[in-house]
Amino acid sequence: MTVILGPNRYGKAETRVVRVVRDGSVHHLKDVKVSTSLSGDTEAVHLRGDNTTVLPTDTQKNTVFAFARKYGIDQIEDFALLLARHFVGSHPAIHHARVEIEEYLWDRVPAHEAPHIGLSRRQHSFARNGKEVRTCVVHHDRDGRTTVLSGLKDLVVLNSTASEFHGFIEDEYTTLPPTTDRILATEVDARWRHTTGGSAYGKSYTEVRRCLLEAFAGTHSLSLQQTLYAMGKRALDTRREICEIRFVMPNRHHFPVDLTPFGLDNDNEVFYAADRPYGLIEGSVLREDAPDAGFAWE
Repeated sequence: MTVILGPNRYGKAETRVVRVVRDGSVHHLKDVKVSTSLSGDTEAVHLRGDNTTVLPTDTQKNTVFAFARKYGIDQIEDFALLLARHFVGSHPAIHHARVEIEEYLWDRVPAHEAPHIGLSRRQHSFARNGKEVRTCVVHHDRDGRTTVLSGLKDLVVLNSTASEFHGFIEDEYTTLPPTTDRILATEVDARWRHTTGGSAYGKSYTEVRRCLLEAFAGTHSLSLQQTLYAMGKRALDTRREICEIRFVMPNRHHFPVDLTPFGLDNDNEVFYAADRPYGLIEGSVLREDAPDAGFAWE
């Protein structure tokens, strides 16, 4: 039997970078986690331990820090593109670069909260935003092919009504009762594929996020799958710069509590929020004419 080397890559995972821009007394904050992964001429290092074509993962980490200083970090997609193109363009042994970034959001502490201690003049205080994490994944190879995925995760949403679930398969193991009024809650993990480079990524992110929330809130749901599709369709119908969106959406179950032992009724007012197990719904929505994804989702 012949044994051969299969696909492989190497990189530096989860380099945490906080970049402060000081504009006089007004400071601006970027907080990101960057993971780089490279592939190319790596057969020798695997088969013989020959490191002559390997860019150390420590060097990749240092490049992230240096680029944060030299170029700053505005839109995470642009920063990921900058890094990916650098790695491929600077080292002939590197044929492909994958850069993934997560951005953690901070809100400025409003100056009007404490004008008596001079916060109107000292704009350098922030509170960690408890909402979603913004994400991106960029691929770039030596043939000049580039793909960009933008996204978000940990976006927790809930509808307290306008959700049903009935008409499903029932067998000897089914105990779940049908319902025409339930809580629908999920934690959205969504990534969307851009059709062209050079998008205004900040505005695009804001608008896609708005579409997802509007569709979640505006859909009378007969299943979480139906809501997933409605969210993807709203984004694709509205934003022409994207062509595909993929979701991972756990069903965060809320079960009405039986209060009859205490002589109380419960008209969908008191619920037990189950931690696990949970339903896990995954799906993709795309334009019929979407270009081939290539390595975008790898």
